Amino acid sequence: MVPKKGRGGRGAWMIFRNRKATVGLCILGFFVVLAAIGEYIAPYDPNKISKSLMEGPTAAHWLGTTNTGQDIMSQLIVGTRGVLVVGLLAAAVATAISVLIGVTAGFVGGIGDEFLSLLANVFLVIPALPLIIIIASQLPEAGGTTVALVIAFTGWAWGSRILRAQTLSLRRRDFVEAARANGESLWRIVCFEILPNLTAIIASGFIGTVIFAVLSQITLAFIGVTSVSTWNWGTILFWAQSNQALAQGAWWWFVPAGLCIAALGTALTLINFGIDEFVNPRLRTTGGTAKALRSKRIQARVGFTPVYRAPAEKRGEE
Repeated sequence: MVPKKGRGGRGAWMIFRNRKATVGLCILGFFVVLAAIGEYIAPYDPNKISKSLMEGPTAAHWLGTTNTGQDIMSQLIVGTRGVLVVGLLAAAVATAISVLIGVTAGFVGGIGDEFLSLLANVFLVIPALPLIIIIASQLPEAGGTTVALVIAFTGWAWGSRILRAQTLSLRRRDFVEAARANGESLWRIVCFEILPNLTAIIASGFIGTVIFAVLSQITLAFIGVTSVSTWNWGTILFWAQSNQALAQGAWWWFVPAGLCIAALGTALTLINFGIDEFVNPRLRTTGGTAKALRSKRIQARVGFTPVYRAPAEKRGEE
């Protein structure tokens, strides 16, 4: 599909010109593909026990084996799906709730705004992780879907507050008043006038919720609250810690999972930075001209006037 050549088409594709966002999307895309086809390309069954006990990386087992001979690389590949499913599902549900409540509160105003704002404030003070631990401990067979829904229903309030504030600033703008004057319906004003101006903020909130959901799930699996029979990166760390892999020097049991967590977190953070630079005109302008400014020895800092620094030999001559 070819993007439009108009102003809107250029704006929609501008984020892909950001290096941070591009690198982050490539890393995230790798993990998404791994999650989709992981069970088909895993070299072994992650639950299969073999005679190769606590072996380091070899040609047969690229990331070594556990104390029961299970292949760690297969566990890592298969476990990628569980991590991403929880993160994306929790973020999707939380984002939908925050958009529904935040935009409605900001656009409607009055008593409806006060009630929805009170509801958001109540959920803001609910500690998400302790609540997840309590619910998961009461449901021994709680899977990724349960964890994702609990994270979503306790993590939408902050995004809702931000969207409400932005909607309040947009609802009296000239283009919204013009739509009202033309007799546009309420749903059309919200969908075609308000929401397009909130797209970047919604995307940023979605990415932030994915990060929180992934880290929450891995934490719960690591401390053994959720089921340890379902593979994800936290489960690998749980079994490594339970069998004292660090004390035995079995670095291959926990280092790869830790690197995957760090890589996924880095990818999501880079995407978030890219969205931030796309939304903020000052960051976008500075980022777009940074290379040209550096070639002229001009230091670009957001919020400050670029300053030219002459080479040392020229400053000495002066």
